[in-house]
Amino acid sequence: MSIRVACFGDICGEAGRKSLVDYLEKHRGVFDFVVANGENSAHGFGITQRICDQLFSAGVNVITLGNHTFDLRNDLQMFDRNKNLVRPLNYPKGTPGHGFVTCQLPTGKKITVINLIGRVFMELNDDPFSVVNEFLNVNRLGTTTDVIVIDFHAETSSEKIALGYYLDGRVSGVYGTHTHMPTADARILPNGTGFLTDCGMCGDYNSVIGMEKSAPVLRLTDKINAHARMTPATNMNTSSVCGVAFDIDNGGKCVDIQTIRMGGNFLREQKDYIKR
Repeated sequence: MSIRVACFGDICGEAGRKSLVDYLEKHRGVFDFVVANGENSAHGFGITQRICDQLFSAGVNVITLGNHTFDLRNDLQMFDRNKNLVRPLNYPKGTPGHGFVTCQLPTGKKITVINLIGRVFMELNDDPFSVVNEFLNVNRLGTTTDVIVIDFHAETSSEKIALGYYLDGRVSGVYGTHTHMPTADARILPNGTGFLTDCGMCGDYNSVIGMEKSAPVLRLTDKINAHARMTPATNMNTSSVCGVAFDIDNGGKCVDIQTIRMGGNFLREQKDYIKR
């Protein structure tokens, strides 16, 4: 029987947290393992221990992060204290936390989750391609772990797609986060890796990528207010949950991939998952 791994895009503020928690409550037993990106979960910027506890209690197994990982610096020990809270692997050596985690299912199967961050139009970090290549030379699919999924937090579609083909056959799934806009290109690459350029976000889509519309519009149209403070949009009626689900066979290959787009503006986007 395949392993179904659900991976959710950037959780943006309270609306995103509530939407994902509600979705996971409704879908208990549907997924064998759940990953969610939490770098925007604390009012749009960073994450807190309280939010980690809330997401883990709701059924999230691993929380990945991104460029807003350390926006809140009052508890840097949190990143070492929570082994299932994963920041980008290609951050410089000495950065708090860790860039991957391997978890064991009740069946004995092992799942490795890796977080990477892109470099195109992003802050300068170590090369994600060489860093993950070095990691996979030691941690091999089918040898040291049964499933490997990668959250690639990056700006450009080309960098994400390139990483997907670079790792095709060496990992079970590669999916993008960061842009907050879900893409329509979910597919299985030639050597068995599931791929989606971007999951989108969990949050209020009646917004500008999760933020109340007024401040982003001012930033783009008014020189005096070019640094207007942004706050997350909060309307639960237009809040959606976006992600991707990979079905992984006993060899670690992806045999099915489906996008998850439910609630709010995506209410009629696709049929819902049902329990197996």
